[in-house]
Amino acid sequence: MEMNLVVLFLAALIPLVIGFIWYSPKVFGNAWMKAAEMTEDKMKGANMARTFIWTYVLSLLAAFGLNFMVVHQWHIYSILIDEPGFNDPGSETGQYIAAFMERYGSNFRTFGHGFLHGIIGSLAIVLPVLGINAMFERKSFSYIAINAGFWIVSFALMGGVICQFI
Repeated sequence: MEMNLVVLFLAALIPLVIGFIWYSPKVFGNAWMKAAEMTEDKMKGANMARTFIWTYVLSLLAAFGLNFMVVHQWHIYSILIDEPGFNDPGSETGQYIAAFMERYGSNFRTFGHGFLHGIIGSLAIVLPVLGINAMFERKSFSYIAINAGFWIVSFALMGGVICQFI
């Protein structure tokens, strides 16, 4: 199984697209600005090109991590990496991997499965991290809900795309 970098690069665009919608004034933008104590003046001073570039870079890192969370077949490689003949397709280990992938390589490789694991990952990792930071920053529940909701939707869609097309 080879990693499809094109899929990861495309999946990393999802938070940007969802962010344009999620944080628009017609959806959660105004509520987020209030909860984040953000003003129009603070927004004017931002270098948005740099923000979007770094958002994409960090989203690419998230897509790479989600790849291993939503595609279960990657785990056989981490389990067997130290076995003799791991890199030799003709070895016993190489043949075992090939047979395993032939039999189970397409199991749970659907958009829906990746979507579910994207939600699970965001609830188990993103929500606690955002929540803890927000509590120390004395932010409101709505701040946590808006931002966590964004990442839940983004990770769900990213997970679905990655699981279906990697």
